[in-house]
Amino acid sequence: MTAFLHEHQKVVVKPLHGMGGRSIFVLQRGDKNTNVVFETLTDYGQHYAIAQRYIPDIVTKGDARVLLVDGEPVPYALARIPTESDNRGNLAAGARGEGRPLSERDLWLARQIGPAMRERGMLFVGLDVIGEYVTEINVTSPTGARELEKQFKIDVGGMLMDAIDRRLKQSQKR
Repeated sequence: MTAFLHEHQKVVVKPLHGMGGRSIFVLQRGDKNTNVVFETLTDYGQHYAIAQRYIPDIVTKGDARVLLVDGEPVPYALARIPTESDNRGNLAAGARGEGRPLSERDLWLARQIGPAMRERGMLFVGLDVIGEYVTEINVTSPTGARELEKQFKIDVGGMLMDAIDRRLKQSQKR
């Protein structure tokens, strides 16, 4: 991780199996806390952690959650915009959730990733998009549906139940 930080100057590091903004750090080259952050995240090399290049769009555009239902994108994303006093774009960490229609880039990313998720049986997936990049693919806790349902009067839960119903009917025909 040290070499990655040296190369990219500013990075985000977090535990591999975290959620809700827990234990996410932004480090810059030369930060004297770097070693202790790496030691803490990995428990001195016993666990995996993720290091990602810092994408400045998080500050103004947020971390957009693009939901996929059976590989197909819900037509809106939930941009989670951090507070001025925090780096984390997580609602649980105090970020503001702002719904918006999917961009052309969001749609392109969903078309690239969605079919692979469907093939693997992943019915409900959340893509986290910062700027032009997918930073995470969430398959265990893809939140944001309730906020989008409230803001846009859509039924994400219904979309998921319909997808499950289709899958069940397909499996019964076999």
